[in-house]
Amino acid sequence: MNDITDNFGTLYYPKSALVFYETTGTETDIYVEHFDMDSNGNPINAHPLTVKEANLLAKSLQTDEERNKAFLKPKGILPTNILHINPSEKGTVIWYTKAQKRQLYFVESLGIQSGTAHVPAMVWKADKNHLAVYALATDRRPNDKTKLHYAPFFNIYKDGKVCMGTVSIDIKNSVSVEEFIQAWEDYFFNSYFSHLMGYNPTRGYCDSLWKYLIKTGENFPKERLKKNDKTLKNILR
Repeated sequence: MNDITDNFGTLYYPKSALVFYETTGTETDIYVEHFDMDSNGNPINAHPLTVKEANLLAKSLQTDEERNKAFLKPKGILPTNILHINPSEKGTVIWYTKAQKRQLYFVESLGIQSGTAHVPAMVWKADKNHLAVYALATDRRPNDKTKLHYAPFFNIYKDGKVCMGTVSIDIKNSVSVEEFIQAWEDYFFNSYFSHLMGYNPTRGYCDSLWKYLIKTGENFPKERLKKNDKTLKNILR
């Protein structure tokens, strides 16, 4: 037999154990016994749980609770591009980005050379597991009446939801709102665009548009954006 424990990644070894004893009868009482573990994982040195050990356990549990409460907490003053935060257990953030130049990746079958190109201003909506994106006609900070446009990219459904394909999404419970939006922008732009989702999100052909923008380096032509039937207020729900 071969020893394959080196292939397991991080290994955790038993260090201590708690055993809870409870009396029987109408008025029960509880006693906690603490065990150390020897090198073979066998319990040794049984003794009543001390106050110091109980405090260390409570501190560890409290740290985990505080780490979960830190989800979507800003590092400082709330960034101005944040439009809405719902700090529930699932967590939802809506933010916008101005027109910018980004590295874009395309699968070979599209016939589009991967490279940098100008993208329009965008509105993003994300929770821990899902992302939706929309385009804006200007760089101005949107309000609830601002009309949204289809995001002019591949891999996006008509309702704005992004098909992330095989991208592995890993948003931590302790992530700040700044880290949250940065992670989603990286997931989106660092994945490969591969296909349209049953509709054309731009005026004119989407593939020829990106071929031209990557080749010329010109600003994104706002007249190629296609309006949808949503305003920012619609996606706040």
